[in-house]
This record gives sequence, structure tokens and C-alpha cells, in this order.
Amino acid sequence: MNIRRDELLLYGVTDRSWLKGESLEEAVEAAIKGGVTVIQLREKNCSHEELTEAARRLRPVCAAGGVPLIINDDVQAALEAGADGVHVGQEDMAVAEARKLLGPDKIVGASAHNREEALEAVRQGADYLGCGAVFGSATKKDASVLPMEELKKICAAVSVPVAAIGGISEENCRELAGTGIAGIAVISAVFGKEDKEAAVARLRRLAEEIAGGDGE
Repeated sequence: MNIRRDELLLYGVTDRSWLKGESLEEAVEAAIKGGVTVIQLREKNCSHEELTEAARRLRPVCAAGGVPLIINDDVQAALEAGADGVHVGQEDMAVAEARKLLGPDKIVGASAHNREEALEAVRQGADYLGCGAVFGSATKKDASVLPMEELKKICAAVSVPVAAIGGISEENCRELAGTGIAGIAVISAVFGKEDKEAAVARLRRLAEEIAGGDGE
């Protein structure tokens, strides 16, 4: 496994559409200062070239902060930019293929919406799972809600850490306590805030309360 459980504690997923007058690098740097433990570059409206260039700019920011940089979907961009890994969805490249292309030492994460998908992703070599949408999703309009009981089943069934995603905010995240997750993945709860560092600091305390931050 190429990612520690504690590195999933507070998983920041980028979305430049939330930014107001600041660069993506500045926003990510503020998020890391606040306590984000991993960054996923997820920019759905970017071309491959734009995504690769953005990843190249973010790589030193994440390295300086000691957090992994994961690229959403685009394995080639991850390879070209020297990112730490990739996250693939159910409609994207298979986990096994991503693993084959990236090699044994890079991080491969996968989305899973039920126990069966989770077990298959782990069988194919996923290092962690992103599971949701636990509270619906503002960024994926067609995302179905993942019941808490199914999230518990996923966490109990797999040997890799699980991050919950989908509509998570400071106001609702405590509802995820007791599910077995390693952490929470957030988009607007970080990148939609004016003071990102302060917002992340509050979320970090909540994530530690929910999941604990000392697992390996």
C-alpha cells in the first residue's frame, strides 16, 4: 500500500471554479498550511495538456508541504507531471490497467459505490478508496447517495483506507463518525471558502474527531 491511512484524513479535491482572484497554487498552498493531508487535482474542464501543466505547477507546492499529489482520471498526466498517483472512477480506466502503467510504487485510488465495487478495486491493486456520494454532490449531478450502512460495509470489508466524499461540510461531517472511514474528501468546503487555511484547520479537527489521525 502506497498511501498511509493518516494521509487520507483530510483529502482536498480541487475545483478552480470556486476560486476568486487567486491562483490554484495559492489556494492549494493555503489548504496545505491549514492541514489538508492529500491533494487531488480534479479539473473537469481542462484538456490533457492543461491538466498536465497544472500538475507540474502543483507538484512543488505539494512536495514542500509533504502531501501527495493525486491526478483525477488522467494516468498519462500523472506520469508526465511526475505526480504521486492517480484516482480512477468506475467509468474510467480499470485499476489494474492504471497500476500497470504507473508501476508498483505510485498511488492508485479508486471510486466505489458499494461493497462489490470496493472489493474488486482492491483486488485489482487500489491503495485506497473514495466512497460516496455520502450527502449528494454539487459537482456530480448524477451521483447517487451512498447510504451510511453501505459505507460501513465497505470499510469493514476492505483492507485499504477509505475516504468518504460527496457534499461533506463542517455542518454535516460528524454524521460520518462510526462508519470506519479514514478521512473525508472535500471540495467546496475548502476551495469555496475565502479563508481556506482557517476553513481547513476547522475541518482537520473535525476529521480527527471522526476518523482519528494516527493510523498507518
